[in-house]
Amino acid sequence: MGGHEGFSNQRLSSATWFSHFRASALRSKSLPPPSSQTAVRSTSADSLVRRLGLFDLILLGVGASIGAGVFVVTGTVARDAGPGVTISFLLAGASCVLNALCYAELASRFPAVVGGAYMYSYSAFNEITAFLVFVQLMLDYHIGAASISRSLASYAVALLELFPALKGSIPLWMGSGEELLGGLLSLNILAPILLALLTLVLCQGVRESSAFNSVMTATKVVIVLVVICAGAFEIDVANWSPFAPNGFKAVLTGATVVFFSYVGFDAVANSAEESKNPQRDLPIGIMGSLLVCISLYIGVCLVLTGMVPFSLLSEDAPLAEAFSSKGMKFVSVLISIGAVAGLTTTLLVGLYVQSRLYLGLGRDGLLPSIFSRIHPTLHTPLHSQIWCGIVAAVLAGIFNVHSLSHILSVGTLTGYSVVAACVVALRLNDKKERESANRWTSSWQEGVICLVIIACSGFGAGIFYRFSASVIFILLSVGVAVVASAVLHYRQAYAQSLGSGFSCPGVPIVPCVCIFFNIFLFAQLHYEAWIRFVVVSVLATAVYALYGQYHADTSTLVYQRAPETESDS
Repeated sequence: MGGHEGFSNQRLSSATWFSHFRASALRSKSLPPPSSQTAVRSTSADSLVRRLGLFDLILLGVGASIGAGVFVVTGTVARDAGPGVTISFLLAGASCVLNALCYAELASRFPAVVGGAYMYSYSAFNEITAFLVFVQLMLDYHIGAASISRSLASYAVALLELFPALKGSIPLWMGSGEELLGGLLSLNILAPILLALLTLVLCQGVRESSAFNSVMTATKVVIVLVVICAGAFEIDVANWSPFAPNGFKAVLTGATVVFFSYVGFDAVANSAEESKNPQRDLPIGIMGSLLVCISLYIGVCLVLTGMVPFSLLSEDAPLAEAFSSKGMKFVSVLISIGAVAGLTTTLLVGLYVQSRLYLGLGRDGLLPSIFSRIHPTLHTPLHSQIWCGIVAAVLAGIFNVHSLSHILSVGTLTGYSVVAACVVALRLNDKKERESANRWTSSWQEGVICLVIIACSGFGAGIFYRFSASVIFILLSVGVAVVASAVLHYRQAYAQSLGSGFSCPGVPIVPCVCIFFNIFLFAQLHYEAWIRFVVVSVLATAVYALYGQYHADTSTLVYQRAPETESDS
C-alpha cells in the first residue's frame, strides 16, 4: 500500500514538474510602448548611457560586416562564378536587405531594450524559444570571436614581417599558432593579448569604444575605396566576358557563400539602449550600414574581375596578387592594413554585442544576476564584457578554432529566421488583442503553423538543391511554401505595426521569403552544423529546465492560456 502511494506521489510530482516546465517555457515577455521603454530605461539606475548617434550606428554596422573577407572572399567565389560574382553579391545583398527590413521594424518597435533577436522572440513567441535563440547565437559569437582573433594575429604578424628586420623571426605561437599534442591543441599568445586589449577598450565605455570603432572603420573604408579607385584604371572589360562562365547555378551557389559576408548589420539592433534616438536611428542605421557594405563589395568585385581573368585569380590573396601583377605592390601593403583594421572592428563589435546579449538575459533572470550589473561610472556591463573576453581568449589561446568554422553560421541563420517570424507573429498578436478567441485555433496559431511549413519547405528545397535532386522536388518545395505564404496573406489581416516608427513593407510575404531563403542556406551547411544545432538545442533546454525556468523575472511575463473552443465559449 505504501509502495503504491509512493509511486502515485512520484507520478504526481513528475506531472507537476512538467506542468511547471510547460507553463514557464510558454510564457512570453510583455513590453511597454516605445515611448515608455525609452523613459524607463533613461531614468533607471541600471541603464546604459545613450551616446550613439546615427553616424555611430552606421559605422557600427559597417565595422561588424566588413572584415578581411572583402579582400579574400570576393576572389575565392569569383574563381567559380566568374564575373558573375557581382550578381552573387547582389542576390545575397538583396536577401540581407529583406532580413534587415524585418530587423528594422522590430528595432523600432522595441527601441530601448537590449537583446536583439533574443528579446524579439521572447516577446513574439515564448521564453524557451528566446533562450534557444540566445544559446545558438552565442555559440556562433564565441567561436567566431576566437577565430577572428586568430586571423587578426596572423594578419598582424604578416604586417610586421613587411619590415626586413622582423621577417621570418616571429615564432608560430605569435601568429598562426603552434600545434601541441599532435594537433589536439594549438598555442597562440598574440590572439588572447589582442582580445584583452579590445575588451579593455569596451570596458571603458560606449563613447570610447565607438570612437575607436569609428576610426578603424573609417580607415578600412578609405582603403577599400582607394583599392577600388586604383583598380578601376586597370580594368579590361574583355575580362567580363563570359559573365557567367559556369552558368547561373555557380552564381546562385556563390550567393549562398557570400551571404555571410553581410552578417553584422544586426549588431545595430543590439545597441538600442545606447542610441540617442533609437526609434528613428536604429532602422536607418541597420539599412544604411547594409547598403554601404553592398556598394563596397560590388565595387571590389567589378575591379577584381576586370583586372585579371577569373581563371587566373589566386585562391589565398586574390586582390593583393591582382595588383602585384599590374606592378602596384604598394596596394598589397594597404590591403594588409585594411585587413587588420577590418578584423579589429569585426572583433570589437562582436564582443560588444555578446556582452549586451548577456546583459539582457541577466536582467531577465535566465542567467545569474552578475551579468545584469552595470558599472556605476563606466556605464558598461563590466562583468558580461570581461566574461566574453575570457571565453574568447581561452578558445583562441589553446584551440585551433579555425577547424570549427564549418559549424558556424547556424546561430546567425536561426536568429535571422526567428526575427522574420517575429514580425509576422507580433502583427498577429496585435490582431489577436482586438478579436475574441471563439475558434479551436486562433489566427496567431494558424499563422505560426504556416511559418513552420515555410521553414520546412526551405530546408527541403535546400536539401534537394544540395544533392542535385530533380528540379521537380525543388519546385514542389517552393510550391508548398507559396501556398503557406498565400494562406498567411489572404487568411490574415495585417495592420501597421503598433507603436512602431518603421513598418516592414510587404508583410507577410517579405518575412516568408526571408525564412525560406535562410533555411535554404541552413541546408547548405556542413552536416556537422546540423548535428551541432540539435545537440546544442538539447543541452540548452536542459540548462533552462534546471535553472532558467526557476529564476526568470516574472514581473513582465505573460502566461499563455490554452485556446478556447466553441463549447467553452
